[in-house]
Amino acid sequence: MDENRGDENRGDENRGGGIRGTAGGTASVPLSVLDLVTVGQGRTATQALRTSVDIAKLAESRGFHRYWVAEHHSMPGVASSSPAVILAHLAAHTERIRLGSGGVMLPNHAPLVIAEQFGTLEAMAPGRVDLGLGRAPGTDGATAAALRRTDRLNEGADDFPQQLAELTRFLDDDFPDGHPYARIHAVPGPVQATSPGGVQSPGRPPVWLLGSSGFSARLAGVLGLPFAFAHHFSARNTVPALDLYRESFKPSAVLDAPYALIGVAALAADDEREARRQVLTGALSMVRLRTGRPGLVPSPEEAEAYEFSPMEREFVDGWLKDIVHGTPDEVRAGLDDLAKRTGADELMITANAHGGEARLRSYELIADAYGLPAAG
Repeated sequence: MDENRGDENRGDENRGGGIRGTAGGTASVPLSVLDLVTVGQGRTATQALRTSVDIAKLAESRGFHRYWVAEHHSMPGVASSSPAVILAHLAAHTERIRLGSGGVMLPNHAPLVIAEQFGTLEAMAPGRVDLGLGRAPGTDGATAAALRRTDRLNEGADDFPQQLAELTRFLDDDFPDGHPYARIHAVPGPVQATSPGGVQSPGRPPVWLLGSSGFSARLAGVLGLPFAFAHHFSARNTVPALDLYRESFKPSAVLDAPYALIGVAALAADDEREARRQVLTGALSMVRLRTGRPGLVPSPEEAEAYEFSPMEREFVDGWLKDIVHGTPDEVRAGLDDLAKRTGADELMITANAHGGEARLRSYELIADAYGLPAAG
């Protein structure tokens, strides 16, 4: 339906409004946070979500630009299956920082449902909600089939442009006369401003496209939308995807020039050895996930004692090369180099570790390394 409609965003009156950030301190680009709400062994989802609130508060007080959560399913170590619910919780504990999805996996949902959820979030936190969308399931095929009530999973991915166009129509409340959905409205939403006595702002969250390959990069460029690339798990494809996005970009009502952020796995600690201990927990988690054994994030002690097979060791060594980790100065240098090499307009940092304390400390150290404003 209306597959050419994804390039309009009438709620965003100024091009780039709510999208482009401002670099703080000595950082060359804005810094943001991607939170996977990881759950470590011996920890509960309740503790993980409390950590998310703590990190969001820290990020806001130190001048990080935005805070996103990502949709995952059937992964014991990742408690972010419901981004809209988590974002509502974070909105209640913050005042200024942008909040958003990095992302909602659109083929898992009816577009009207997402328009309603994010219209509600926009009403809760006006002017600071982002709607990042992906076309992957965020899980394995069997779980995706359970989510979508169908085993035709490729069909959902192939229909992504049409789903995006439909979602955009619901967000803008502008289906044309005669369309089957012309009399259906996403509420909260613009229809309330046009109803008799209506005073609600017609604004709505800016849409981002997310990806780890060229498909969404090209689509975001053609539609003139901001683009977020998953460098943290697809580093080899980062530069080609960003090049494709920029080459494909057409100015739109949303942006007059490309704007791309990249997700970056980074963890700072007070010393290099401790940083290595912490990131190894995430590496072991990935080994188990890739071999069909997803679980809670292991402790640093378990990760250090684990006997990796030669094949697993090769995977871990490659995985760790793409994680910026070490002392604060080392992490700052690594992030600066990555921004320069990719030309990214924004870095969105995800710090995955067993315990919330290590993650919180990492964001504190990175903020200090860049001279971001001290917490009030």
